[in-house]
Amino acid sequence: MGAAENKELIRNMFAELSKGNPEAYINTVADDVQYRIIGTGKYSGLYNGKQDMIARLFGRLGAQLEGQIEITPLNLIADGEYVAMQATGKAMSKNGVAYNNTYCHVFRIVGGKIKEITEYLDTELVTRCFGK
Repeated sequence: MGAAENKELIRNMFAELSKGNPEAYINTVADDVQYRIIGTGKYSGLYNGKQDMIARLFGRLGAQLEGQIEITPLNLIADGEYVAMQATGKAMSKNGVAYNNTYCHVFRIVGGKIKEITEYLDTELVTRCFGK
């Protein structure tokens, strides 16, 4: 896949996610994905593989949210295997604090599957909403 196809893969994945279809995200990620969240917050660190990502990241984060987080891509930039995405997120924590974050994700796509994700975000907001 080229840069244009990789960009479209990410665009479609988030379009489906916004429709309430989390399987579109899960099915686009490789089983051996490496997902890194930058910083020192509660969810920062490396998640090794799809199952680790689902259990330790999505499961824990989802348990602290009222409903689902809405991620809106604002800009996609692609070069070869890499797609960078600027995005905003909107959600409400169960403790009543708005979790409206700003993100930059860098995806590495190989053979139509996301193999690496690096996420940059406001980790201070994560701490304010979800604790340490």
